[in-house]
Amino acid sequence: MTVTAPRDAVRRTLAAATALASLAALGLASGCSSASPPSPPAGVDELTVPTPSPDPDDFVAAVDNPWLTLEPGARTTYATGDGELVTTVAAGPEILGVATTALTGTATDFYAQDEAGNVWWFGREGEWQAGEAGAEAGIAMLAKPRVGDGYAQAEPGPRAEVLALDGEAQTPAGDFDDLVVVETTEESGRVLTSYYARGAGLVYRETETGAPDETLELTD
Repeated sequence: MTVTAPRDAVRRTLAAATALASLAALGLASGCSSASPPSPPAGVDELTVPTPSPDPDDFVAAVDNPWLTLEPGARTTYATGDGELVTTVAAGPEILGVATTALTGTATDFYAQDEAGNVWWFGREGEWQAGEAGAEAGIAMLAKPRVGDGYAQAEPGPRAEVLALDGEAQTPAGDFDDLVVVETTEESGRVLTSYYARGAGLVYRETETGAPDETLELTD
């Protein structure tokens, strides 16, 4: 198993971009007397994450985000450190008026996709559900991930950051490149790194720090 995600390079690039933006704001970059007009919002910029009151009219029936496609009836198999994990997809319950899709593996999670293509996490069976006890839906996968995007996956719950868009992974199911690499920090402090392939979804996941240790490799 081989995975690559240029984290140091990503963080250096972000730091350099931040410094350049600061200079531009003072009219000191590239000899300009004023900063360039800001870029249009994209990715997570236009979203309220987590959302306390999702509008059902903003959501669609299918979850077909290219990085996280959940088609009812689909079955995916992963190799784990101590065996095998099989995930299945089916219709989920309506939560806050939004029809969800259920992904069942070690637990059953409920997702829904908005009109822009962002996939939202609405709850986990037996643990939490958006709209109950102050819980709020967060982002499971952005429609257009960008390096440096950070967002809540739930409230309360884990936080995520997009580390790279050019990750690579070698798995029993094949070799993948141009992967979206997402680092997730759980409330317990455990840090996971997940690799998503266009059209295949999650292909590899590993625990960076914390417990329990977890490794998933796509096999089928």
